[in-house]
Amino acid sequence: MTPKQPTPRLRKSPEQVRSAVHQAVIDLLSDPEGADLTIPAIAQRAGVNHTSIYRRWGSREALLADVVVTRLERDWPLTDTGTLRGDLTAWAQAGVASIRTPEGRLLVRAVALSMPGSTQAQGERAQHFERRIHAIEHIRQRAAARGENPPPLEQILDQLIAPLYLRAIFGIEPPATGYPELLVNRLLNNAADPATT
Repeated sequence: MTPKQPTPRLRKSPEQVRSAVHQAVIDLLSDPEGADLTIPAIAQRAGVNHTSIYRRWGSREALLADVVVTRLERDWPLTDTGTLRGDLTAWAQAGVASIRTPEGRLLVRAVALSMPGSTQAQGERAQHFERRIHAIEHIRQRAAARGENPPPLEQILDQLIAPLYLRAIFGIEPPATGYPELLVNRLLNNAADPATT
């Protein structure tokens, strides 16, 4: 009897590779036994060659950053509501909803794991997070074009984004209601009164 031959690995398109690798990262982060989040482990889980991951992302840190930003773009959209307050509130509401989900909390963990250990990895990681920074900056530019006076980018990061991430890192649930509005009110009130920033 002829021994059964292993099924040949089907060639994936670049987008299929990216999708499989992203899902493998989420699956490994979700593993209750604390699966090793290495490039070989990710490649095995995704069913791709580890060299494909290195060619596309360069480092584990850059891959994690791409996973995080891609999921943020999907689950934490930057909506155009017609006003700066509306845009920031809708964004904060989506953020609160995201960090209340298991996957949202995993993404926060992935941000911490993506902290680079080398100068090269730092640059690769920064390229992905720059996508999100540019999107946030677009909210400011859109508001300015409407004649509004948006707060500086760093103030948005410090007073709107950082509180959400810190709560997720330390496992502190946001208040059941009104938290996004509270953050936005503080941000815009502080922006209107420079003495309080």
